[in-house]
Amino acid sequence: MRPLAILGGTFDPVHLGHLCVAWEAAEALDAEIALVPAHVPPHRPPPRATAAERVALLEAALAGQDVLRLDTRELERDGPSYSVDTLAELRGEIGPDRPLVLLVGADAFAGLPRWNRWREIFGLAHVGVLTRPGEHPVLDDELADEIAPRRARVLAGPAGQVIPITVTALDISATAIRDLLAAGRMPRYLLPAGVVDRPGLLAPYR
Repeated sequence: MRPLAILGGTFDPVHLGHLCVAWEAAEALDAEIALVPAHVPPHRPPPRATAAERVALLEAALAGQDVLRLDTRELERDGPSYSVDTLAELRGEIGPDRPLVLLVGADAFAGLPRWNRWREIFGLAHVGVLTRPGEHPVLDDELADEIAPRRARVLAGPAGQVIPITVTALDISATAIRDLLAAGRMPRYLLPAGVVDRPGLLAPYR
């Protein structure tokens, strides 16, 4: 069965860096990819744009292709947006056998022991670590010991492995984009064409 992979984040706003790594992960894993915007991100400040505004941006960004899709379940759930809860919901929907993959950046992966119920993630899904060339974050002993027997190069089974996925190094920051927009500038070549073509969607950042 074709894997289902999810990429979470605030997407505040969604930019080409998000879409590039999601697309490359889809190709590397031959997977369906769902972008899952967080309602209340546990490890960062609240988003600048509202849930509805971020959904509109994502819908515009994803138009015209059928590899990446939007999943709004975290926006519809009260409380902090914990990945383990989202994975548990998805596992219940897709059944026990289909491969499920949580996509995380290498730096975020290094902080996995600070996540809510982080060890339960491996019973629900594989973890695809999005790594840019030359990127080698240091893992603490607790995480290194947990993943040592889980490291793999190819997905096998529905869950439990840690898979490296090499992605293009695009140094694009949502914070920098928000700063440019607040200064009255248009970061045209940092944003998806579907967003640039509808500049009114960027009003929350001006």
